[in-house]
Amino acid sequence: MGASSDSGFSDLERTAMKERSAELTAQKRRSRAADKAAADEADVRAKIAQMPEPDRHMAERVHAIVTSVAPDLAPKLYYGQPAYARKGKVVCFFRSGQMDKERFSTFGFSAEASLDEASGIWPTSYALTQVTETGWARLADLVKQAVR
Repeated sequence: MGASSDSGFSDLERTAMKERSAELTAQKRRSRAADKAAADEADVRAKIAQMPEPDRHMAERVHAIVTSVAPDLAPKLYYGQPAYARKGKVVCFFRSGQMDKERFSTFGFSAEASLDEASGIWPTSYALTQVTETGWARLADLVKQAVR
């Protein structure tokens, strides 16, 4: 993830931390809930628009799926990438592989997601490359499960 400095953080990690700090500052400045929700949605859409293809297409598809199958999740930026939260806590998120300088993008879930399985083991993130319609349907099912 980029060269490390004496602080132990890579350039990408420091950038993500700065973006998260700016996100938190912007959220504090937004007073009314309606204003905040609209501004957060606009921030997410703007971040998606900045992504290079094919990540932009994947992020747009993720956004459409999450907002349609889990309308109670609120879009927001989380470490400079699109995320979806319930009561302010991130449930799931998209990370652009190209923006992170990784070989694939990811869609992941936080501990707030209801994905627990009886086996005591379950995945918390998925690599996204050339996702098929079956893959998008699986992602939609996972988001539905996560918000139960």
